[in-house]
Amino acid sequence: MTQKVLLTAKEVNIILHRLACQLIENHLDFKETILIGLQPRGRFLAERIKQILEQDYNVDNVLLGFLDITFFRDDFRRSGKPLEANKTQIDFLVEGKNVVFIDDVLYTGRSIRAALTAIQSFGRPSSIELLTLIDRRFSRHLPIQPDYRGRQVDAISDEKVKVTWKENEGEDSVYLI
Repeated sequence: MTQKVLLTAKEVNIILHRLACQLIENHLDFKETILIGLQPRGRFLAERIKQILEQDYNVDNVLLGFLDITFFRDDFRRSGKPLEANKTQIDFLVEGKNVVFIDDVLYTGRSIRAALTAIQSFGRPSSIELLTLIDRRFSRHLPIQPDYRGRQVDAISDEKVKVTWKENEGEDSVYLI
């Protein structure tokens, strides 16, 4: 199994700051905006974006939650192994807010479709946007596009994009495997 480095730690950091700046341009003070990291892999990206917004750009009170979409996916019964659900943590109202879903890789669009269904349990948002670090643009099964993207990757279907975060794998990087 060969792997190619798509993004180094330095490049990931530059992209995260650009994404944070784009969010600030569109949401200014974040009084009506909440960030929702999609479990499990979007959690690390969402936490990092929140940290950059607060520490580097002095945005106060960024609300961050985490949404588990395991049982909202249309393919959750097709796996032979038992599912491991993550914990949803949304400790604030979603009703009437601008929601920004955050996930590491946008591939087929099925996770986002599941998130759109799952978030309805917490209220009706005013709007929903999507921020993703990697957009595998030619792999969609559903007509879903990100509002904020770090990098587009054109990969054939048997190639995998792997995002690693220093919080759990010791380094920030993106590989094509």
